[in-house]
Amino acid sequence: MLFKKIADNRADDSLATSMRRQRFGLFLELLASVPRPLTILDVGGTQDFWERMDFLDEAGIHITILNLEPQPVRFSGFTSIIGDATNLALFADDAFDVVFSNSVIEHVGDNKKQRRMAEEVQRVGRRYFVQTPNYYFPIEPHYLFPGFQWLPLEWRAWLLHHYDLGWYQRHETRQQARESVGSVSLLRKGEFASLFPAGRLYEEKVFGLTKSFVAYGGW
Repeated sequence: MLFKKIADNRADDSLATSMRRQRFGLFLELLASVPRPLTILDVGGTQDFWERMDFLDEAGIHITILNLEPQPVRFSGFTSIIGDATNLALFADDAFDVVFSNSVIEHVGDNKKQRRMAEEVQRVGRRYFVQTPNYYFPIEPHYLFPGFQWLPLEWRAWLLHHYDLGWYQRHETRQQARESVGSVSLLRKGEFASLFPAGRLYEEKVFGLTKSFVAYGGW
């Protein structure tokens, strides 16, 4: 319960929200250098994220939210479309001024699919800002279990089959649990950096430990 309170990015007073705002501050500093009007593609995001960051109805900015399922849109500066982060063929090269993605690339599949997403992000965006959790941070950010990502897959599946973990309720079958834990593939620093070879890497710290990475480039 304590971990959930700390990690709940929907709560204004949580550590997760504070860190997101700090990270978003870096994004805003970079964005200030981009002439308006400008377009942003948010890969795997929601309008709620931008609302929590107090970034709504910004003059001269239009945000396209791409997700596997349609996302609610309540403000005029947003568009929601269905799409796959690993295949952005519906967009031409440099179609967007900025591509933004927050905690998505670890969910798209194996390293091959992660590389494909990274390539697509860099292809359709003149600039990019991509964040992902650190494999070596001791608290796994989805299941909120210390060292969970370091356990063998079958151990992780057993735990999720028997217990509620983090943001996930206990799964009814072992196979469901196996598919769930197998759908998250956290990245190490070198792995993530290799996906964006021309970019810069920002390390987000908690008590001296790197909690997540941001790759950004084109700015």
